[in-house]
Amino acid sequence: MFQHRALQQIDSDVPVRVSMDRTLRVKVIDSCSMTCTFCHNEGTPVSADNHGRRSAPFSSAGRSGRVSIYLGTNGARFVSAPVMPDEAFRAALAQLRDALGFDEVHLTGGEPTLHPRLPQIISLAKDAGYKASITSNGENGARALPECVRGGLDHINFSIFGTTTEELAQVQGTPYRSRQRAARKITALDESIRLALALGTGARANIVIPDHTHVRRVHRLLEKYSPRLSVRVLTSLADGDASLDAVDQLLKELDAQPEAIRLIAGTSGFRIAYRLPNGRPLLVKHIRPLRLPETCTGCRFNNSTDCQEGYYGVRLYRDPHGTFHVGVCIQRMDLCLPVEEFVASEMCAEIRKMREQDLHDLTA
Repeated sequence: MFQHRALQQIDSDVPVRVSMDRTLRVKVIDSCSMTCTFCHNEGTPVSADNHGRRSAPFSSAGRSGRVSIYLGTNGARFVSAPVMPDEAFRAALAQLRDALGFDEVHLTGGEPTLHPRLPQIISLAKDAGYKASITSNGENGARALPECVRGGLDHINFSIFGTTTEELAQVQGTPYRSRQRAARKITALDESIRLALALGTGARANIVIPDHTHVRRVHRLLEKYSPRLSVRVLTSLADGDASLDAVDQLLKELDAQPEAIRLIAGTSGFRIAYRLPNGRPLLVKHIRPLRLPETCTGCRFNNSTDCQEGYYGVRLYRDPHGTFHVGVCIQRMDLCLPVEEFVASEMCAEIRKMREQDLHDLTA
């Protein structure tokens, strides 16, 4: 098994569960009314700042105040356009399902709940044989979630960028660091979480811990929301040992006991499940150094410092011309291919082979 600091601290009798990555990430819309300073925007340019631009070079700063942190170096060749619940989308889902065995779509943005036809997109994905989940900042959940749940939404991940108005304001673009604005976003998030729980859909709060100053944020989350809200802590690659040390501190303060190690063959993310003394579960997500053996070889980012997420999985985008593109790395958007080319490509075959080899290695 691969070595990782978090795993070395866990007793060998903690069960290990291995599964195969079968999740397709789909960027359904670029719009978002938050201006987080660390946003990768799924690797694509901010559409609002690139109206009329159909090809590079793209603007990396504009009136929206939003950022796409890898844009300057990732070779993005298109601006993303909203995905529509039409036959072209259905065909793209079917092609990728058949090529790589996907059975879940994870809808992202931007902020997916701003898409006016998100419930129909979810319903179409369900009809195509997929489970459906979304990642949301909660800013529009009160309006969008009821119809999404009726459309078949299985799960929602809420990204928590601040548990107080001060924290949220601090990570927004300088012109948008308003406590009043941040307070409205926190209130909207609260409403969305409580509504999701009331509707009975699976709900999880994702929160990144860069260093020990952020540990208290997780305590606040656990104190504020019902145990029915799952909490997942994410480590920060950019902060290295400082992030890992902070997670260790959190687990010690919570007296969290490890219950299971969840390894996912074919993706760099893995999870460790903990149980708190009151019975509440807590997940910690880590990144392991998984690479595509051929595509990643020779990449200028292929080192422990520059590669931010390793091979994380397959992403689907739609451009303004209606073409669907498949991406395998948000730091190498120049690798994107139209769906029809991708499913027939050596890269697709490489992913299939790598997943099977990774599954073998993790279960050996």
